[in-house]
Amino acid sequence: MDNQRGCFITLEGVDGAGKSTHVGWLVEQLESRGLQVVSTREPGGTELGEQLRQLLLTRPMHLKTETLLMFAARCEHIAKVIEPALAAGRWVVCDRFTDASYAYQGGGREMGAASIAVLERWVQGDLQPDRSWLFDVPLEVARERLSRSRELDRFEREGPAFFERTRQAYHQRAREHPERISIVDATLDVDAIRADLLRDIDALLEKHGKARAGGSL
Repeated sequence: MDNQRGCFITLEGVDGAGKSTHVGWLVEQLESRGLQVVSTREPGGTELGEQLRQLLLTRPMHLKTETLLMFAARCEHIAKVIEPALAAGRWVVCDRFTDASYAYQGGGREMGAASIAVLERWVQGDLQPDRSWLFDVPLEVARERLSRSRELDRFEREGPAFFERTRQAYHQRAREHPERISIVDATLDVDAIRADLLRDIDALLEKHGKARAGGSL
């Protein structure tokens, strides 16, 4: 892809929304179009990030500690995985990114957005996803799906009020960034969801191709 910068895609949603079901499929779709793709996740994505993920998902901690560890893992992730891949022209597909911090710590844990925004600017600079898909379902659907899941982590064990605040914070992010965040009705069947995603992928490819022809993204 010459020296053109890659495209950064993130998948978001509350636990049980079903976003992770589509990650592998999305990577396959992009690779079938001749793209080099890096698939990753947050928290995690690096050796250190995965160690921090284990702590974050299992150990009780102060809200500020939780938030700082999320951004510590993200800082390492950006430096070691995301930025090098994008600079090399690869497309990056990430299961959650900073919108999740606004939703879970900012909304669910009621920290608010201001502190998250400070950390976002410090850790990320100008880096933002090119496209974020917010997989959305009513809370009762998400909870029912989680009830069929493996052993739940400490976030997944939170109560309905936490997840309602988290979901509403996600929707607030979508209202604030409509050009980047697209809400996906995750109550639809898988084929219908993927048909919508394919249309968005094609639009991204067209936009990316036009940017390439123009010499910038």
